[in-house]
Amino acid sequence: MDESQTIQQAQSGDLSAFNRLVMAYQSTAFNVAYRVVGSSDAAADACQDAFIKAYKSIQQYQGGSFKSWLLRIVTNTCYDHLRYSKRRPATSLENLADNPEEHNTKLVSESEPPEEQLLRGELGDLIQVGINQLPEDQRVIVVLSDIQGLSYQEIAEIIDQPLGTVKSRLSRGRSRLRDFLLKRQELLPGQYRLKSE
Repeated sequence: MDESQTIQQAQSGDLSAFNRLVMAYQSTAFNVAYRVVGSSDAAADACQDAFIKAYKSIQQYQGGSFKSWLLRIVTNTCYDHLRYSKRRPATSLENLADNPEEHNTKLVSESEPPEEQLLRGELGDLIQVGINQLPEDQRVIVVLSDIQGLSYQEIAEIIDQPLGTVKSRLSRGRSRLRDFLLKRQELLPGQYRLKSE
């Protein structure tokens, strides 16, 4: 896909061109949203809202990194969802289900032994709990940097903050996440625990 041409077509009102952009970025958008809001249902809602906002405002896109422009909309939408859920807390119907294993949306690798899948899943769940406890501004930066692998400059563009702010929030977020994990070493797989001397 020629991204710049597809963007121009979408700006001209071509819905199929915009849908191609959605298909190209939906996985990245969902991963960011999931890590920020901490729930797959809330992440799906946030992504849907973000893509609607992007469609309505694509005329305002003026060049540069489309990915950064889109992820800025996604992260701002996640902030909106987090603020809304603080004002109106709710319990998910999934949490009330008799058999929550039926709702597991994690991908399973056939080549990975079951023990390693379990350990990786438990570690991922523990890290997500730690990420959920970070302040929103640090959470987004940790997700964008350490999970999505974006550069400091890309993150600065997405959150519309100076580079120094990105670096300091990332440092504080990583420090808090490290402290969270150190307090729960017994829950970490053996290879991730600190060795006592």
